[in-house]
Amino acid sequence: MPRDYTVEVLAALVNGQVVGGGADAAKARIHGVAGVADASGGQVTFLGNKKYLPALKACKASAALVPLDFDAEISAIQIRVENPAQAFEKILAEFALPPVIFEPGVHPTAVIGKDVVLGENVSVQPYVVIEDGARIGDSTVIGAHVYIGHRTAVGAGCKFYPHVTIRENITIGNQVVIHSGAVIGGDGFGYEFSGGRHVKILQTGTVQIDDHVEIGSNTTIDRARFGRTWIQEGTKIDNLVQIAHNVIIGKHSMIVSQAGISGSSRLGNYVTLAGQVGLVGHIEVGDKVIVAAQSGVSKNIPAGEVWFGSPAVPMQEQKEKIANINRLPKLSARVKKIEQILDSKSKSLPESS
Repeated sequence: MPRDYTVEVLAALVNGQVVGGGADAAKARIHGVAGVADASGGQVTFLGNKKYLPALKACKASAALVPLDFDAEISAIQIRVENPAQAFEKILAEFALPPVIFEPGVHPTAVIGKDVVLGENVSVQPYVVIEDGARIGDSTVIGAHVYIGHRTAVGAGCKFYPHVTIRENITIGNQVVIHSGAVIGGDGFGYEFSGGRHVKILQTGTVQIDDHVEIGSNTTIDRARFGRTWIQEGTKIDNLVQIAHNVIIGKHSMIVSQAGISGSSRLGNYVTLAGQVGLVGHIEVGDKVIVAAQSGVSKNIPAGEVWFGSPAVPMQEQKEKIANINRLPKLSARVKKIEQILDSKSKSLPESS
C-alpha cells in the first residue's frame, strides 16, 4: 500500500530541522525515497558525501536530508540533521515493504537428526538438514535448504538465508546473519607433496564466529587445520570473500568483496580490507589498519596505517611511486630532446687534428 508523509512528519522522525521551501514547506507531501541521481518530485533524498553536492543541486527531489552546517543553495526543501545517511536509513524503513516474517516451527520436509536441541521460537524452513547433536538457539531462523552439520552449535537470534552450508563441529554466536551460498567450515587448503603427488593434510580444527557477525553470499570460511579459524564480534564480511584455515579476524572489522586472506594470518580490531585485497599467509595486520582496493599484502602492517599497492606499502609512498610513474612519458620526451641537442652539438664541434 502506498505511503505518504509530510516533510514535517519525516523531519520529526529524524529529529531534523526544516529549512527553505517557503511557508508551506513543512506540509509538502513525500511519497518515496531515491538517491540524488534518480530522485524526482515527491521524493526525499540525502547528501551523504560532499562530492555529490553538484548532483544534489541538479536533483529534482522535493526534499533532501543535509548536514546541520549545510549552506549551499538547492531547490529541494532541506531537512537538516546530524547524520544524513543514518537519517535516510530511518526514512527508508518507513517506505520499505514489510519485512518477511517466518513463523516458528519445523517444516515437515526438514530432516532433523538425533539429539538435536532446538530453542524456543526457532523457525526451520523447507528441506533443511540438521545433523545429529546440533544445537540451535532461541528465535533463530534457518532458511530453506540450509545444512547444519553434526555437533554444530548456533546461538540465539541468528538468521541463515537459503542454501547456507555450516559444516560439523562449528560454533556460531548470537545474532549472526549468514547469506545464501556461504560455506562455513570447509576443509582448509592443505597438502604435502610426497611421492610425486599432493597428499591431503587432515583438517581437524573448527570455525568460531562470534556475536553480531554478518557474512555475505558465497563467502567461504575454512576450518582450521587444528585449533580454530576465528571471526570476532561485530565483524562484517562481504560477498565472495575467502578466509583460509586458522585465520583470526578481530572485532568490528570490514572485509569487502573478493578479498582473500591466506592461512594463519591475523587481523586486529577495526581493520578494513577493501575490494580484491589479498593477504599472504602468516602475517599480522594491526588494529585500525586500512588496506586499499586491489592491494597485495606480503608483510606485517603496524596498527593505524593505510596501505596500498601490490606489493602493498604505506599509502603516501605508493602515491609518490604512482606520481613518478605518471611523469615517465614527459621525462622520456625530455631525455630524447636533450640527447638530440647533445648530438647536434657534438656534430658541430671541429674534429681534433
